[in-house]
Amino acid sequence: MTTALPRQLPLALGHEPGYGRDDLIVAGSNRAAVDIIDRWPNWLSPVVVLAGPTGSGKTHLAAIWNAASGAAVLDATDIGPEAFEKASSRPVLIDDIGAVSFDETGLFHLINTVRQAGTSLLMTSRRWPANWPITLPDLTSRLKAATVVEISEPDDTLLSAVIHKLFADRQVAVEPHLVSYLVSRIERSLSTANMIVERLDRVALEQKSRITRTLAANVLAAFEDGQSDGRD
Repeated sequence: MTTALPRQLPLALGHEPGYGRDDLIVAGSNRAAVDIIDRWPNWLSPVVVLAGPTGSGKTHLAAIWNAASGAAVLDATDIGPEAFEKASSRPVLIDDIGAVSFDETGLFHLINTVRQAGTSLLMTSRRWPANWPITLPDLTSRLKAATVVEISEPDDTLLSAVIHKLFADRQVAVEPHLVSYLVSRIERSLSTANMIVERLDRVALEQKSRITRTLAANVLAAFEDGQSDGRD
């Protein structure tokens, strides 16, 4: 009978993705959004919307802006007097708005407060404001005056650079052809890239092996199976 080799249990070292400005990689897909974040507080409009698909880096950019501006983070479904009070004296941030119904009247009054107080409002969304489920005409009018910046899916250049950095942050050396292999096969999402690198690192530690193309293929197959059956 063959005895299974013991597996090394990797330590949880807390390799969380960095959300600082120094952790940001700039490429064609996010350049315009990075520019608007870096130009604050010299915005042409006090209201800015970053619109892009899941995994495009909106949350990272929002975190950078939040750190620079000291913004108050608000929930789009609960915008009331307390939110207006905050917006009257400091910038405010709403992350991931527009996918479901939200407090339209509250957002309308929040935008008015920001405009009157001379502060700033940053919102991130998976949809352009024109596609938000809005029924309030006055809010539609206010959003038409906002600056909307699109973030597209990560291109090959950005995705490759992010994967290289994720491995480097873990002090793991990989061959360039392995990064190219991953870029050509994973979903075009920065969050997916982070999950794949984390799994590759963990499995390599468990098996006490290098991260090879064969290992990557096995991890990708398991990841895709988990995605398809809803376990992941």
